[in-house]
Amino acid sequence: MGSKLGYRAPDGIHSMSLFNSRQRIADHGEVFTPAWMVDAMLDLVKDETERIDSRFLEPACGDGNFLVRILQRKLAAVELKFGKSNFERRQYALLALMCCYGIELLADNLADCRSNMLEILSDYLNLEESDDLYRAGFYVLSQNLVHGDALTMRTSAGQPITFAEWGYLGKGKFQRRDFRLDALTQMAAFREEGTLFAHLDEHEIFIPTRTYPTTGVSELASAAFGGATRGAV
Repeated sequence: MGSKLGYRAPDGIHSMSLFNSRQRIADHGEVFTPAWMVDAMLDLVKDETERIDSRFLEPACGDGNFLVRILQRKLAAVELKFGKSNFERRQYALLALMCCYGIELLADNLADCRSNMLEILSDYLNLEESDDLYRAGFYVLSQNLVHGDALTMRTSAGQPITFAEWGYLGKGKFQRRDFRLDALTQMAAFREEGTLFAHLDEHEIFIPTRTYPTTGVSELASAAFGGATRGAV
């Protein structure tokens, strides 16, 4: 990206030798899914990939093979539904980005994934790097794409992985609630018929670790530079 906001890998990371690539395969099982296979797999849940507010988590996101295609499909849906309103088009494009999540073990892959996702959003909306929406997207990606291990559900710093649930309330306002991944993964079990918890609503079991006041693009943009969002509880 080349800017102070851009996610940039350390010098030389993209000239990785074949030996290093083989070593990464041996050490981390790093194999990238080809584009044709990504599209074929996403077509199995085509309706969901084209729903703007459907949430996708890629637990080993690499440089974004799946997430980039998901975002592109969501943005196509944004254009179809809101293309005539520049304001709504921008807000829903950000929501589409907000609904894409990833976990990645290797820091350079994570940096590439964030960069690739931000570039997709930027190209679609023709954003300058000084645009608040560009900076808001940068911040969202810093929260949604996590450096960690999906198997242990811990970040690279050893903390429990937490994801932000973003919701669009209309008129340029967003709501954020944070949830721990280890709690979210239990939802399927609680939803099964005949279980002890089947009669309970989700809100009775899954309580966010933090809830934030409504916020807008300008406040999210400010957070990209280290500004705190208001009044998290």
